[in-house]
Amino acid sequence: MASELGDFLRARRAALDPRQAGYPDDGRRRRVPGLRREELAQLAHLSIDYVVRLEQGRTNRVSRSVLDALADALQLAPDERAYLFTVADVAPVSPRQPVRPEVAPRLRQLLDTMRDVPAMVLHRRMDVLAWNRGSAALLTDFEKLPVAERNLIRLTFVDESFRSLYADWPRAARECVSVLRMEAGRTPHDPALSALVGELSVRDPDFRRWWADHQVRGPRALSKVYRHPVAGKLELDVQQFTVDTHPEQLLVAYTAEPGSPSEEALRFLLQWSPEQAR
Repeated sequence: MASELGDFLRARRAALDPRQAGYPDDGRRRRVPGLRREELAQLAHLSIDYVVRLEQGRTNRVSRSVLDALADALQLAPDERAYLFTVADVAPVSPRQPVRPEVAPRLRQLLDTMRDVPAMVLHRRMDVLAWNRGSAALLTDFEKLPVAERNLIRLTFVDESFRSLYADWPRAARECVSVLRMEAGRTPHDPALSALVGELSVRDPDFRRWWADHQVRGPRALSKVYRHPVAGKLELDVQQFTVDTHPEQLLVAYTAEPGSPSEEALRFLLQWSPEQAR
């Protein structure tokens, strides 16, 4: 985890505009983008040598006060701050989960009753564990995919028909990478996650570049715009709910604004079977 902490600190330091951190242009040529190490050390009230050791992965556990100082100096967002504490081995380590978690029968039943709402159950690394008819019509018929390929992030990068659904694919893809990076910090020894990152790093140069940026984001409500081959343009809110009995799982639902063209288009789409829609 020390190397992950160092990589993250270097990436966030490079991404921070020195002027935003209170360092105006002093006329000296900057060899690297973002803050210099000595500037970060000054802002966090740490020695330069200590910052160097952190970034080189030569320091394991770090105190909360130091992490708070680094997070403040780097102006980290809440998700980034949480990730920093996780990779620094301060946050509690979650127990290892099964490679393919089971979905509770009652949760599957809930999906089936959501006839007017596309919905699915995801693992936090974005494996699709269960889905209803609406989500199959909206995204893809997951039943036709091998179990190992039922992952939203993998589909976003390697499946051309899935990729074409996004009106703004780069934005959606970067969000995917940020979610996966967050999960990697939480469960660094997950073999399925490591395999997914390895595959996508080999197959897609955009994934490699964005993964190296160390952007992180936790689950939250967001909006996405789809260009569906049957329903046309769909502007949908994506709601994500944690499952109390299975903290590693998320219930995800796609809804449209009442009275909007997207609601009408979604209603039309849900009248089709997954086979017809795809």
